[in-house]
Amino acid sequence: MIHALLTRVGGTDWETIRLPLVLGLLALVPPVVFREGATYVSRLIILAAIFATLAMALNIVFGHTDQLFLFVGALTGIGAYTTALSAEAFGVSPWATLLVGAVLTGVIGALVCYVAARLQFTVILIAILTLALQFAVIEFFVGARDITGGSTGLIFSGLGFESLQEGFGIHEHVILYYLVLALLGATFAFYEWLRNSTYGLAFDAIRQDEVAAESIGVDVVRYKVLAGFTSAFIIGLVGPLYAQLEGFVIPGLFEFQVIDVLVLIILIVGGMRTLLGPLVGAGLVIWIDEGLASTGEWRTVIFGALLIVLFLYFRQGVVPFADRILNDRFRTRERIATWRES
Repeated sequence: MIHALLTRVGGTDWETIRLPLVLGLLALVPPVVFREGATYVSRLIILAAIFATLAMALNIVFGHTDQLFLFVGALTGIGAYTTALSAEAFGVSPWATLLVGAVLTGVIGALVCYVAARLQFTVILIAILTLALQFAVIEFFVGARDITGGSTGLIFSGLGFESLQEGFGIHEHVILYYLVLALLGATFAFYEWLRNSTYGLAFDAIRQDEVAAESIGVDVVRYKVLAGFTSAFIIGLVGPLYAQLEGFVIPGLFEFQVIDVLVLIILIVGGMRTLLGPLVGAGLVIWIDEGLASTGEWRTVIFGALLIVLFLYFRQGVVPFADRILNDRFRTRERIATWRES
């Protein structure tokens, strides 16, 4: 791990300060980058933060309990639609219904994990089940026109702070960025706590060997359901923020190729079961994808080729690869220094 390089930084444990340090640096992005007329750049940065949060949610359920959710897009859509529709139905702000969408997606995630755990589904079967649910939910979004607005969707802008925007002249992207950053920071902090807790130990025991974990008293079904609820709940919170960025809620935003493929790629490229992997992966993949926009019809081909290179060169992810390289160099320098002293 990289933190082994910096076990002490000015007398402070690196593990303790790394997340606040990264979040502090990210908090400085708007004053430096978000300038008048630079809405394209600010949108990309917010999008990267959104996908980093989604990737971290998948990291919990897939990276630590081997339950491959291939309906992240559907869960994101359920969170967004539930928040928007319930706010409209009750005549309240979407802030009041934000948790309703998150809890609903959490329950759905928990239910899927419960069924899969009870029936002892393998990771492949869970992937097939959730992929089928992904397509079914998107079809529902399109078909239930009277409820969801069909393919034309709904206009959504209820998570903004108009008074701040008008009173202080703050761009809406700045406010949205800090909202997304707050959720990202809370998710990453929760993940750091989770993997160092007894829950994290139970998750890893399940991932390595379910039978052995059960033999030592780990309730496999309970912990899998907990992982499913936690991940889906986070995804449900991200959904309305994603819709706020786009300005509307339509089925096309939540399709498999739009969200699930990208989230899975981000997690693998960044590095599974790492704290900073989803963030690094999101920044890298979003940057590459948008950088190829000018290539036209060759965009998908070139993007795929670059991903193959990344997967072959960074087999365990960019963050674990960087950890290994830096640790090797650090140990080499340490040995040289010890040899010279002797």
